[in-house]
Amino acid sequence: MRLPWIIGTIAAFSLCGGAGVAAPTDAAPAPPSRASVLTAEQVIQILDETVDWYRTLGTQQQNATQPSDLLILFANRQMADQVVSLAIELARANAELLSSEASAGESASDASSPQSLSQQQSQLDAQRASIEAEIAGLKESRSTGKSKQDVSAKLTELQGELAMLAARRNLLDTMTAFTDQNSPKQASVNALKAHIDAIAATLPTLSVASGSTAASSAVQTSAVPTAAPSGNEMKAAATRSGIWDLGVTAVNLHRKIKSIEVVDQRTDLLAKTFLGVSDLPLKLLKKYSARGDTLAAEADQANGATLVALRAEFDTLAWLFKQTSAILLPLSKEQVLLAQYRHNLDSWREATQRQYYEGLRTLGIRLGILAGILTAVFVLAEVWRRAVVRYAHEARRRYQLLLIRKIVMWAAVIAIVGLSFATEISTFATFAGLLTAGVAVAMQSVLVSMVGYFFLIGKYGIRVGDRIQIGTVVGEVIDIGLVRMHLMELHSDGPLGPTGRVVAFANLIVFQASGGLFKQIPGVNLTWHETTVALPGVSDYSVLKARLLTTISGVIDEYRDEFVRQANAIKKSTASISVNDTLPQVQMRLVGGRMEALIRYPVNLKHAAEIDERVSEAVLKALAAESK
Repeated sequence: MRLPWIIGTIAAFSLCGGAGVAAPTDAAPAPPSRASVLTAEQVIQILDETVDWYRTLGTQQQNATQPSDLLILFANRQMADQVVSLAIELARANAELLSSEASAGESASDASSPQSLSQQQSQLDAQRASIEAEIAGLKESRSTGKSKQDVSAKLTELQGELAMLAARRNLLDTMTAFTDQNSPKQASVNALKAHIDAIAATLPTLSVASGSTAASSAVQTSAVPTAAPSGNEMKAAATRSGIWDLGVTAVNLHRKIKSIEVVDQRTDLLAKTFLGVSDLPLKLLKKYSARGDTLAAEADQANGATLVALRAEFDTLAWLFKQTSAILLPLSKEQVLLAQYRHNLDSWREATQRQYYEGLRTLGIRLGILAGILTAVFVLAEVWRRAVVRYAHEARRRYQLLLIRKIVMWAAVIAIVGLSFATEISTFATFAGLLTAGVAVAMQSVLVSMVGYFFLIGKYGIRVGDRIQIGTVVGEVIDIGLVRMHLMELHSDGPLGPTGRVVAFANLIVFQASGGLFKQIPGVNLTWHETTVALPGVSDYSVLKARLLTTISGVIDEYRDEFVRQANAIKKSTASISVNDTLPQVQMRLVGGRMEALIRYPVNLKHAAEIDERVSEAVLKALAAESK
């Protein structure tokens, strides 16, 4: 390509007018041929690892749930900011070394090289300073009385030279920028610097000025001691928290410990990375120090020309030592900060482990107490069951006691488990009250039926096998449930046999005024039947009444003993004095101008149809005989 030749020609042409002006003696020393400590890829890798590690502060902030955690988080955040600032500082220092290396790679004799262009810019700056000094001297001489015409002409000529120098300097600046863009090494260095600036811009917590080195002083940040919670605080928390909260707290503390360990491992890896790259800068500084001592010994015996060369090499060594120190010092500070960072993490982990073990111990105690209480409840329930089986011989009473035992046992278990898992008793009471109110409204009929069950199985309650009447339905009880009961329907007329239908009634029937539940006294089948008979016209109704009583008594006498026994059982179970003798009764009354007889007689439910039939036949025979 002819581009370097064109640039070199333009650069040589731009200096053709300034050959007579001597270059200044304090020009910048030539950069070394190899000055960098890290490559651009290594610098970018270190920065990426540092920034990735810095973002672990987000994980720490999520885990900082206590005041002591916040203190450690604050200290770690300050140290993390310093670590990232120092990483950017050493990256920029290494980028300067890479830039000098790229400039040194070009031959100074090449007019198109960046080094040659830089020297040319320095020469033009020196010429400009010389001309400006001469212009200032002429202005002073004009004021002292010299020829104003000569001075004005000279000033005009110098100002023209100054304008020409400015134009040539602009040209060199343009060529320098163009050369930097087309130089592969310089473009790589510029890309590295842009990458460093971009990384610094993504971290708003760092006060890094654009295009300048981060001025982060080595602030001594001591490790913050962790204030572990006392035993009283843990006990108070245990009394306020239920088993569920204790378990959740233990799981969260375990996750917290694992997160802290992961952060500590990443911090250790970053510290090893910085330690691995700090060997080469230290070796280079030792090398530069040894070379400086050698040059100092040579300068004692050197002449004028040699001293000038030694001065240039001294300047180069000083610049190299300064840039390498700018890399080594941040690396050393990084080691100290990361060690303190890990110490804070260790303190945090130890405090969290103490909390974790204390939480596990408290959880174990609570679970042990819960298991002991439940064991006691089940033991008492078993004792209750055996006592019922042993002492309650009646099947109905045994069933009732076992049912009550089951309800009490599971209600106690649910209450104990609920109170154990509840966070606070007041919260549980509020929740239980709201839940009970909601259940009471939604299941009102069911709850009333369950309460009615206990009324049905009371002293004068019903049991399986009883014949009862609910409204117009007569039936035999075949099942009594907690919510409803079932009846085998019986015929109300004729022989009391089943109709083949099963009728279900909710237990809440006992609370309904219109329900009307009728039943026999337990163990008693005695009832009274009534019938009305129209009497024929006779002269003496007392004789007819006596005959009817005799006839009916003849039928009833066959069941007399059973009737007397059941009547005595009624008096004994009810303590009622209104139970009369079980003799049949006949009452005469005048209805519509005719005499009627109201006949009332006892019957046994098992033989009610048979007794009714026999009584009816006996009454008809008596009336027929009286008519004859």
